Amino acid sequence: MKYVPSLDKNFKPLIIELNEFKKAVNNSPNKSKLVICLERNDKYNYIYNIDIYKDNTGFDEINYRIVERIIKTLLWLVGGYKVYIFGSKYLFESIAKDYSKNGKREFDAQFMSNVYENKFEIVEVEEKLIPKLKEEAIILNNDFSGSRIGFDAGGSDRKVSALVDGKVLYSEEVVWYPKVTEDPSYHYREIKTAFETAKSYLPLGKIDAIGISSAGIYVNNKVMVASLFLKVPKDLFDIHVKNIYINIAKEVAPNAPILVANDGDVTALAGAMDLNDNQVLGIAMGTSEAAGYVDNKGNFKGWLNELAFVPVDANVNAMIDEWSGDIGCGVKYFSQDGVIKLAEYGGFEFNCELSPAQKLKIIQKLHNEGLETDEGYILAEKIFTSIGIYLGYTIAYYAHFYDIKHILLLGRVVSGRGGDLILEYAKKVIKDEFSELSHINITLPDEQNRRVGQSVAAASLPSLNKK
Repeated sequence: MKYVPSLDKNFKPLIIELNEFKKAVNNSPNKSKLVICLERNDKYNYIYNIDIYKDNTGFDEINYRIVERIIKTLLWLVGGYKVYIFGSKYLFESIAKDYSKNGKREFDAQFMSNVYENKFEIVEVEEKLIPKLKEEAIILNNDFSGSRIGFDAGGSDRKVSALVDGKVLYSEEVVWYPKVTEDPSYHYREIKTAFETAKSYLPLGKIDAIGISSAGIYVNNKVMVASLFLKVPKDLFDIHVKNIYINIAKEVAPNAPILVANDGDVTALAGAMDLNDNQVLGIAMGTSEAAGYVDNKGNFKGWLNELAFVPVDANVNAMIDEWSGDIGCGVKYFSQDGVIKLAEYGGFEFNCELSPAQKLKIIQKLHNEGLETDEGYILAEKIFTSIGIYLGYTIAYYAHFYDIKHILLLGRVVSGRGGDLILEYAKKVIKDEFSELSHINITLPDEQNRRVGQSVAAASLPSLNKK
C-alpha cells in the first residue's frame, strides 16, 4: 500500500485485502470454487464467482472475512432478497446466521425484505441449481420526442420541466418540505401541482411521457424506500406513497408511459449526456454518499447503487455507521461525516450544537480562506488529501463490480479547494497502485458548464411506443 491517509493510518482498503486473498488462494493446493447469486424483483439476478480455500483446511475464518464483505457489498450495490451460495457449507451457515433474526446483519436482511416485498433468504444449493443469469436493462434511448415532462424531486426543492421534441418550453424550481411532513397528502398535492403546471405549457395540454428523478429506491415505478417520505407513518406510506407517482401520472396523463428512477442514476445519465459517452459512475458526497450508474449500452441496470452502505475499509476498528450498525462503510468516508471524522481524528473540536453541514462549512472555510501556514488550513489539507486516498482505493474496489470509463464527483464535500485535492490524490492512487484502471476519467463538473438539468434528463427516461 503506497498511500496512507495521514489522519487514518489504520485504513485497510478492502480492494487490497481482496487482491491479496485472491493471490494467496490462487497459489494454494486447497483452492475451491464459490458461487454467489443474488436474486431480486422479477427474478433478475447477479452472479459472482470467486476461488476460496476449501472448507476445513484451516482457512475458514479467512474465507469468511472476505466473502462476508463481498455479500454485504453486493446487497447494497446490486440488491436482492434471496442469496444462493454454492461451494462452502461453512460460509453458508455463517452467512445465514448473520442475516437471521438477532444476527449481525439483521438490519440488512430486513431492509432488503422491505424493498423487494419478499422474505429474505440465504440458501445453499448445488451448482447446477444456481439460476441462470437474468440481467435487467432499463433501456434509455435519450428519447426527447413528443410532448413530455420531467420531474426532479429533491429534498429541499422540486423541479419540473416541460419539453416538446427536446426543446424546453418551461422549467421551474419550487421550495418544498417533504422530509419533515407526515401527511402524505402534502406530497401528493405538491407533486401533482408540479405535473399540472408543466402540462399547462405543453401544446393542447397533452403529455406523451413522464420521466421522474427521485431520491430513494424504486422498483417497477413504486416507492420502496425514500427519505422524501421519511416522516410518513408506515401504514400511510403503504396506502398513499408506494404508488404515488403511478397514481398521479394516471390522473394527469392516463395514457402516458412513465419511468421513475433514482436521482443518482439520473445524475449519471445527465453526465453521460454531457460527456456523450457511457459507463458513467456518478458519486455524490454530501449528507451521505449517493451514486448512480449508466452501463456500456447507455442503460440503467436496475441496481440499488446504495454505495453509502458498501464496505470499503477492512479495519476491524473502523467507524460504525449508526444506521446499519456496520463498520467501514462508504458513508463514513465519502460524505460530510467523513470530513468531520477526520477533523476530530486530527484534534479539531466542534461545537456540539452545530449540524454536520455547518461543521463541514467550517473546515471548508479554513481551507478556502486560510493561510497555508495556519493550523486550520494544514488540517484541512490533511482531511481532503486523506479522502482522496480513500477514494482512489475505493474506486478500484468499485471497478471490481462496475465497468467504468468515467467517474463524476459531485456534492458539497468536493466543492472548493478540497475537491481539487480529493481529485488529485484519487488519481495518484489509481496511477501508482492500479495502472490497469488508468483509463478511468475522474472529473469534477465545471460550475460554468453544468450538465443537463436533472428534470430535463428525467424527461428522456420513458420511450414512446412508436408504431
